[in-house]
Amino acid sequence: MKGYLSGAFALALATVSLAWSSTAMAETKTITFLFTDDDQAYVERMEALSKEFETAHPDVKVNFVSSGYDAVAKQLPVQLAVGEGPDIAKITDWQLAPYYLDMRPYMKDPDGFAKLHGDSLNTLRFPGVNDPNSINGYIASQTFNLPFVNKTLFEQANEPLPKPTATLKEIVEASARVAKATGAQIPFTMDRSGHRFSGAAFSYGANYVKDGKFFFPDDAAKRYITDLYNWTKDGSFPKEMWGAAGGTQYKNMGDEFVNGNVVTYLAGNWMVNPFQKKIADSFDWTAISAPCGDAGCYAMPGGTAIVGFKRTKYPEAVAAFIEFLGSEKVQREIAENYVILTGADIKDPQYKLESKNAKDAMAVFLGSRNSVPQAARDLERLKGSSAVYQLIVQRMSQLIVGELSLDDTFKAMSADVDKINGALAAK
Repeated sequence: MKGYLSGAFALALATVSLAWSSTAMAETKTITFLFTDDDQAYVERMEALSKEFETAHPDVKVNFVSSGYDAVAKQLPVQLAVGEGPDIAKITDWQLAPYYLDMRPYMKDPDGFAKLHGDSLNTLRFPGVNDPNSINGYIASQTFNLPFVNKTLFEQANEPLPKPTATLKEIVEASARVAKATGAQIPFTMDRSGHRFSGAAFSYGANYVKDGKFFFPDDAAKRYITDLYNWTKDGSFPKEMWGAAGGTQYKNMGDEFVNGNVVTYLAGNWMVNPFQKKIADSFDWTAISAPCGDAGCYAMPGGTAIVGFKRTKYPEAVAAFIEFLGSEKVQREIAENYVILTGADIKDPQYKLESKNAKDAMAVFLGSRNSVPQAARDLERLKGSSAVYQLIVQRMSQLIVGELSLDDTFKAMSADVDKINGALAAK
């Protein structure tokens, strides 16, 4: 597996650009596949699948590049905006829709591909941007954000697991009691991510859009932010978790949970497979239902996609590779082996859940699919939503480490949103 840090990612793409310039003199068509995931085994399998495709297509070379999520999120939009970057990439940013390649004209069986992936392909199609019948790639995974809990710590503290109707406040307070009783370092945490932040915001009743424009924070979001801030002050939500990184940088907290340092960790179903492998029998764990609030008990939806870009010199090769990766055979293997909810309609997937912990957690995630607010799904497709997520991370970090007061944080967030709305209106 090829691992690159942010700087190396840019260097890799620069190196690839030299390869692109030389392919005109050779018969081999070189396409670059940029991939990122928290599951190391999944990354390695995707590289192996790239090699399998090469074997079956000797005229195509797949340059597999693996990078950290933060590097992809920040650098890929910039690369594409100037006509550079990879031919294919795994993405989470639906705002890249203008750069997608419509692969339908280049596929051997586009109708069969469309039937397998069904309505999930609509997630990639933006009205007025993509043709309503286009095939731009496929949804690689459907995700939901829920809390993971260390059951062993709860049992040691004689604390019952939070009920399905538990509020975020009740979950955090129970986690704090467990940490106090067991000596665990971190009662409650979540990834340093505006997306991870947002599920509970919707449960509190927040709405990020008003009259067709971004509006944040509203009164419900302010109540949520105030609670998070107060939990950092009493140690329930340690400030080091968000304060350790700068700016809008993403930070995954999964390793802290694996090491038994965290009582409750808000993440998503993409962590089930890594956890069952890394935690093994060190302790018992599971997922619990989405935190409740004044508006409901909402799981934040998300997803990833593997798409082709129209900047490629080899659309036929890109389409063939996407058709291979998105085939029923490959999608079934990925779904079952890496415990992924694919966009493809895989009948009766046999998830390889090796432990009761993983089985129980996955059952909770599968049961959460109907607890998603429509406003959250709409937000994911709005141009500018990524910028809103980023400002949340930056301003929350400044609040948590003491650079901003609560009032200053609210004002800064509002001013940031005004700038986003202004930039969108100018375009």
